[in-house]
Amino acid sequence: MTDDVILITGAQGSIGSMLRTSLRRPGRHLRLLDRSPLAPLEPGEKAELITGSFLDPAIIGAASAGARAIVHLGGLSHAGYSWPEYLEVNIHGTQVLANAARDAGVERVVYASSNHAVGFAPLHEKGVVPDYEYPRPDSYYGVSKVASEALWSLYHDRYGLDAICLRIGSYRERPFDLRSLWSWLSPGDCTRLVEAALSTPHPGYRVIWGVSANSRAAVSLDAGRAIGYEPLDNAEDYASEIVEQTIWNDIGGPYTASELE
Repeated sequence: MTDDVILITGAQGSIGSMLRTSLRRPGRHLRLLDRSPLAPLEPGEKAELITGSFLDPAIIGAASAGARAIVHLGGLSHAGYSWPEYLEVNIHGTQVLANAARDAGVERVVYASSNHAVGFAPLHEKGVVPDYEYPRPDSYYGVSKVASEALWSLYHDRYGLDAICLRIGSYRERPFDLRSLWSWLSPGDCTRLVEAALSTPHPGYRVIWGVSANSRAAVSLDAGRAIGYEPLDNAEDYASEIVEQTIWNDIGGPYTASELE
């Protein structure tokens, strides 16, 4: 039996580095891609290290060959860059990767979208914010995530590629501010979410909130639970440690108050 090959882009980043360890399974081969050199293989680690950019069609084409699924974490992961940079890396780069996935016969892509795709959605106006809340980006970064979600919708409908877009909240080891008491995604729950997205049968195209089982729930977990995601961690366990008390009335928090560069 051949190994199940999973390609992870942005494998040197905070989530990618964590998944490199937590997604290890018997019969699974992780193919790790990053433009920065990756840490050497550990003893017994079954993985392939590729240094290069997913913006290069030749590199991403070769990396996609034989992969069943791609976890696309690569790209510019926060605000502060220019519009041309987001256009080139996050939007054009997603299209380059989508073509490679299609041409290689990849079955599904798990895409790291962001809460900032809907950053201007108000909190608590309608109870929890739904999984498929229409786009209300709070920044050029948010726009790049909206555009990429649309690309995955197109490639699903046109080419049959399964695509799950994860609107990730605040990924950290622990909650760090008042906002993260609703938006926190723990490393353990991040692994559980990605594992569910990789294993659920025939998902089609989906948009799913990437947060933990936080008591101060502000976004829906229905679509996540529909694919088998069962979060176990709760930011409330750390609430007594939070000192910063800025209250934001929308999903994007400080992004909605920042200047648009």
